[in-house]
Amino acid sequence: MLRKTFAVLVVCAAIATPRFASAQQPSELVHKLSRSGPRFGVTWLGGALTDTLKARNNIDVAPVITQFGWQFERQFASLENGPVALNELVFLIGGLDQGTFLPSLTWIVGVRTPGNLEFGVGPNATPAGVALAISAGVTFRTGALNVPINMAVVPSRYGTRASILTGFNIYR
Repeated sequence: MLRKTFAVLVVCAAIATPRFASAQQPSELVHKLSRSGPRFGVTWLGGALTDTLKARNNIDVAPVITQFGWQFERQFASLENGPVALNELVFLIGGLDQGTFLPSLTWIVGVRTPGNLEFGVGPNATPAGVALAISAGVTFRTGALNVPINMAVVPSRYGTRASILTGFNIYR
């Protein structure tokens, strides 16, 4: 499953790359805005993840936890009307709805298309261990706000986590 997902991400990146590869002059490069901002949502903990958290860290949570945190995002220069390379650091605290402090840190490297679709991959660290996160999403613009909706899947040896997050940032 992980290999198939990774293969799909590589193919999507290859399809998006030709716009970067064209011989453009530096004056045609544009710098995109910062989309850092608050994030919130839910995560489903599958497999033996809840048991692993209890055994390793004495953390007792239900299989569904809330998430609250901040996404720091840096977009690299891109060509006008071309895809944008992304570097995201997402810090979340899960389980607050259950009186638990369950931190999570994810570093995502990915691509956003001109239509505001994005996908990426990167390491994820939680008290349950480390794993590889695979994410995809879309950002909607409403007035002065950008509203992202992202889904992430984090398969690990103890089970798979699946998250849906949203948030906002101000369009500048």
